[in-house]
Amino acid sequence: MTTDLSSHPLVQHYLTILRDRSTSASEFRRCCKGMTEVIMVEAAKLLSLDSVKVQTPLEMADGAHLSPGVVFVPILRAGLGMLDPAMDIIPGSSVGYIGMERDENTAEASCYYAKMPDLTASSQVFVLDPMLATGGSAAQCVEQIKAHGAKRVNMVCIIAAPEGIAAFEAAHPDVPIVAGKIDRELNEDRYILPGLGDFGDRLFNT
Repeated sequence: MTTDLSSHPLVQHYLTILRDRSTSASEFRRCCKGMTEVIMVEAAKLLSLDSVKVQTPLEMADGAHLSPGVVFVPILRAGLGMLDPAMDIIPGSSVGYIGMERDENTAEASCYYAKMPDLTASSQVFVLDPMLATGGSAAQCVEQIKAHGAKRVNMVCIIAAPEGIAAFEAAHPDVPIVAGKIDRELNEDRYILPGLGDFGDRLFNT
């Protein structure tokens, strides 16, 4: 299941600035933050709730708290740009990290670093990666997360390519994807079109 938020006015606004090659690194980071917050509000619909009762100034009322065990896993390095705004939306979450590196010749991804908190079947995991291009890095990341014991995993990205969505869903049909925008296609070098270039380079001004 893939959710596309491209009709949201804020997504359209932030994405236009992110795409613009003249956007400065500081403005790029600001819009990454705004975009992530919008996407995470939608992704939060996938969270579980625990029923509680609270005492208002007048009477008892039914309410709900987020179930514990929310974990964010940014894919290094570009996913780091989404981490702080995601945690602003769901504070108190745990964080794991996975480093994936893509071979520029084969476009195949390999893992060079992984550090996870304790994960259980009840953990609610959100993988953060701005660009879902070929889907290879994300699929490998989710495979590792599942190997650590998580069963409730969600993929959150800013831009996705149709080819990447198809590959990811083939590997993990049980993992929902929440994307700000589904772009047109991948080019011959496996970059998303129209895309916005290399997200990590533009985020960190490298």
